[in-house]
Amino acid sequence: MKFLIPANSKKSMLIFGAFTTFDLILFACGITATVIMLLLIAPNTMFGAVIDLMPALICGFLVLPVPNYHNIRIILQEAYRYFTSRQKFIWKGWCVKDEYGDEPQQIHK
Repeated sequence: MKFLIPANSKKSMLIFGAFTTFDLILFACGITATVIMLLLIAPNTMFGAVIDLMPALICGFLVLPVPNYHNIRIILQEAYRYFTSRQKFIWKGWCVKDEYGDEPQQIHK
């Protein structure tokens, strides 16, 4: 018996097929901050309008869905994790040398 898993099986777990709960909360916070800034700082100039709209634009950019990743936020997290943490790959073959002794030890499975 062969089973085929559909390529979009994880999309059914997402809201609107593209967003997680955190994504929507992040976007709502950006929209809320933008509305508050528009109320507090009247955009008299183009620069003022851009400053007022920045929270919504930044949050919207972060939750923008992209192929092969979930969204831009995940790409930035993966890039940060790649450049800040050193991965240590431990290879253990048939014979492993102990850290404290000089004699190799046979690994039995």
